Amino acid sequence: MKCPFCNPNEEAVLYEDGLIRILLDSYPASRGHLLVVPRRHVESWWELSGEEKAALIRGMELAMEKLKEVLKPDAFNVGMNLGREAGQTVPHLHLHVIPRWKGDCAHPRGGVRKAVLDLEDENLSLKERWVKNRLSGEEVERLREAFGQHFE
Repeated sequence: MKCPFCNPNEEAVLYEDGLIRILLDSYPASRGHLLVVPRRHVESWWELSGEEKAALIRGMELAMEKLKEVLKPDAFNVGMNLGREAGQTVPHLHLHVIPRWKGDCAHPRGGVRKAVLDLEDENLSLKERWVKNRLSGEEVERLREAFGQHFE
């Protein structure tokens, strides 16, 4: 399988430097759902160097900063699925940055704790939901401008 994070579609890349990339999620849980991924192909947190771990955190902060600037969310969910049993479906470590808005779901309480409930991900099973959550071309361009299309 060709790794989608090692070889991302150019349209999905918002930022990259020597250690990380920030990508648009292909199946967004909300508008502006981004992924921060190490450029080096690693599957687990334990394979990362200290420098790569710091770069992921820096990328998370950068992603939240630019999302706040462009889309103005009220809050964020941030997390990683570390291992198949935790829900990791792409075997390349990645950090989710999911913007949230007041009223975007009926029951936000529990946030990422809901991950341990034995429920199907309605976002993935309802194509219309993740299609609806994709950003418009104009919104993607505004995010690109906010990131400064910084590529090293």
